[in-house]
Amino acid sequence: MIRRAQQLAAVRALLRDNPVVCLLGPRQVGKSTLARAVASDHARSTFFDLENLADLRRLEEPSRVLEPLRGLVVLDEIQARPNLFSTLRVLADRRRRPARFLVLGSASPELLQQGAETLAGRVAFHELTGFDLEETGAKHARRLWLRGGFPRAYTAGTLAASAAWRRDFVRTFLERDIPQLGVTIPVNALRRFWSMLAHVHGQITHWSELGRSLGVSDATVRRYLDVLVGALVVTELRPWHENISKRQVKAPKVYVKDSGLLHTLLDVETQEELDGHVKCGASWEGFCIEQVIAALGARRDQCHFWATHAGAELDLLVVRGSERRGFEMKYTDAPSVTPSMRAALLDLRLDSIDVVHAGKETYPLADRVRAVALERLPLDLRTPPRARGSRGTRTRP
Repeated sequence: MIRRAQQLAAVRALLRDNPVVCLLGPRQVGKSTLARAVASDHARSTFFDLENLADLRRLEEPSRVLEPLRGLVVLDEIQARPNLFSTLRVLADRRRRPARFLVLGSASPELLQQGAETLAGRVAFHELTGFDLEETGAKHARRLWLRGGFPRAYTAGTLAASAAWRRDFVRTFLERDIPQLGVTIPVNALRRFWSMLAHVHGQITHWSELGRSLGVSDATVRRYLDVLVGALVVTELRPWHENISKRQVKAPKVYVKDSGLLHTLLDVETQEELDGHVKCGASWEGFCIEQVIAALGARRDQCHFWATHAGAELDLLVVRGSERRGFEMKYTDAPSVTPSMRAALLDLRLDSIDVVHAGKETYPLADRVRAVALERLPLDLRTPPRARGSRGTRTRP
């Protein structure tokens, strides 16, 4: 049993400040388990599974059933009854707030939009991802990279069992979960598209090229991508634009969010196969980006990449207030400072660059640049490198 202390603390804090908290994430990522752990804090709690026929029948008159409840009320798979949002709005506005509501759902654009509109000012959203290095322990970094962070994939007794679970997840996600979200896209078309994204994982995305490969329009490609991003199985990393004279890339990058699912879509099962695969470096990049975001606790809208048409680039730029931190991901145990890093330091006026690598040690490479071992990531990212003598202020190189 892997404890998810940070996730628990985050949801508990949101429930203290909001009458409704919406916990979003793909199926099988651990939402229900986390909700039951949160419910154990409360003297009174009531759990409804909206995929259970008996619970659905109990909620045919939701106001009559939910209004008398006290403590914490958990509504699992809320997308099965989106009309409940209007009821929750009324209950959230009660003066004494005798109950708070934790609603769980497989994310979708429809769910996010309706929740934001109906419960505006009353709801807080929290995205639950798979396990991260802080939860599994740094010594299991390779296992987490290969298998991914879905609990059953990560904890499976054998690598073969993990691979089989991930294959089943991909199939049921496309055949059952996507249609249940109200999306009417042919299963084979969406699977082809998802597999195609795996092969361009970490690359700058051009809709027209993907459309030609699939034989569909740019608009259809965009719709397919919106579905997978909304279901939290794909990440779209937006480019950062700086007011400089250089021409900068404006197209996004796309990543399969979970490294284990990426490897399944690439038909990679073992570490040896991964090390020899053409997408090994891109897989490392996407995996490390997710771990950096988790370690920093950064919001998705604070995260970008940067690239110029002249070839300078930065894998990840995290902008929080006046702080600007850059990250490069290198599948090597001996990283070095590159011209791209120097260009990023100068053009973006970065506080620091961390080069996340596969070695065992963290050490400085230059002023405001250091190599950070993946296995030391959660701890070392809390103390960013600084220019010698800068006393924490940003200086131009």
